[in-house]
Amino acid sequence: MEGRLALSNWEFIIFEFIGGLGLFLFSIRYLGDGLQRAYGKQLQLAMHRFTVHPLVGVLSGLVVTVLIQSSTATSILVVGLVNAGYLTLRQAVSVIMGANIGTTLTAFFIGIDLIKFGLPIMALGAFLIYFFVNQRTQQVGKVLFGAGGIFYGLTLIGEGLHPILDMNSFQSLAASMHSNPITGVAIGTFTTVVVQSSGATIAILQELYAQNGIDLNAAMPVLLGDNLGTTLTAMLAAIGATVQAKRAALSHVMFNVIGMVVFLLIMPLFVDIVAWMQHAFELNDKLTIASAHGFYNLANTLIVLPLLAPFVWLITKIIPGEEEKPMALTNHLDPLFIQQSPVLALEQAKLEVLHMGRLAVDGLEQASTYANNHERQFADLAMQLEKEVNRKDREITEYLSKISTNTLSEEESTMHAALLDAIRDIERIGDHFENVVEFVDFQVSSNIKLTKEAQQELNNMFDLTIMTVKQALEALDKQDRETALAVLQKEDKIDKMERAYRKSHLIRLNEGRCAGSAGIVFVDIISNLERIGDHAVNIAQLILSE
Repeated sequence: MEGRLALSNWEFIIFEFIGGLGLFLFSIRYLGDGLQRAYGKQLQLAMHRFTVHPLVGVLSGLVVTVLIQSSTATSILVVGLVNAGYLTLRQAVSVIMGANIGTTLTAFFIGIDLIKFGLPIMALGAFLIYFFVNQRTQQVGKVLFGAGGIFYGLTLIGEGLHPILDMNSFQSLAASMHSNPITGVAIGTFTTVVVQSSGATIAILQELYAQNGIDLNAAMPVLLGDNLGTTLTAMLAAIGATVQAKRAALSHVMFNVIGMVVFLLIMPLFVDIVAWMQHAFELNDKLTIASAHGFYNLANTLIVLPLLAPFVWLITKIIPGEEEKPMALTNHLDPLFIQQSPVLALEQAKLEVLHMGRLAVDGLEQASTYANNHERQFADLAMQLEKEVNRKDREITEYLSKISTNTLSEEESTMHAALLDAIRDIERIGDHFENVVEFVDFQVSSNIKLTKEAQQELNNMFDLTIMTVKQALEALDKQDRETALAVLQKEDKIDKMERAYRKSHLIRLNEGRCAGSAGIVFVDIISNLERIGDHAVNIAQLILSE
């Protein structure tokens, strides 16, 4: 009978506790995905504001973590941004502090007594997902389904904990955590590393405390370990990254180590403060753990933030080395962005497309200079830039293809397609200025002279074409319809200019002021410039068609 009972208990643990944990983890991810899809613009805005004051960085980290529903994911994104050169170490540290505060909101969310409504909330979410075609409504449905899944998963976890709490081995372990805080820290750290979610381990801790499985003296060290364990994934993400990215990952670890040491030294006082908050604010058991989690991370931030400069200095001493400045940003289109946040992955891809466009403009300018002075160094630079444009074409296209493996919203799919189209047009601009260089090469090698009038016409058309491409990229960057319309107007001028210059060339040819070979070079160059204008219009049309 005892054997059957034990077997039944283990089955209960596997089906209820493990199954509930799986549902909880899935629901957190699903909730975060829905929040990102519904509020992706806010997420991008928060990421862009990392460069402001440290306090704003803290707020940004908090907002991003709330939307992603994972401080670990935020830290990984920060490591990727530092690795790509978009964030300094000082900015990254403030964001990581905000991420630690942001992750506590999940625990408060759990502490609200809505567990019994888990299944109805899931049902409402499913209804919105499957019976509405509006993208925003469907994303709200995802948020609700994820929230309901968290509640129902917690119900299963709580039921699965019953037989565990009755085990002698667990009671001995709880007693050990009560008397030895280091044991609790080790257990919290190990559990979070295994589960890969501090939100899940904090939720389990809330259930344990609510069911009297452990007391506050045992729970608080576990909470410290949960916070430490969530930093190790970011450390793994920094392997093989730049010195600055490794420092960013280490700063997350050091931030939590400092907090852990300080709070271990004042553990009795910490427990008394949490007990006072529970009594003073009449908190239920789960909100008590959530409040302890929030108090710890907020206090830790207030301790380290005023000492940000020496903290950053310490990190640079632990990991010495010169800051590495990336030569080509496409080397840092980190796949971690795709895994953690497709919304931000698209934003990173857009930044690289714009960088690719600036390279194309630079190449066109070098070709223009070469057409004027015939100095070989400008031709060589233009050809190098064309090769870099082609390399970026391949790498960004591959990155976008990986993003497409995720389920994208209608808005994201439109942006994804627009970026692919823009890449194709920018690559063709590179081909055309390469053609221009080759025509000038032919002109130089054949000692062909252009008239001053023809050279001035070429310069006029170069200037207008370069300005048009720059404006097309500005329209793509700012999603500005007025700028896009201005591109169409300029391209119309380029078309008229090409027709007028062809006529001027024929007049010069008929009057004997221009050789036939010079005319071939002239006509081919303005033809390529006119086609570059067409590709600039294609980029502008991406904005106008939205």
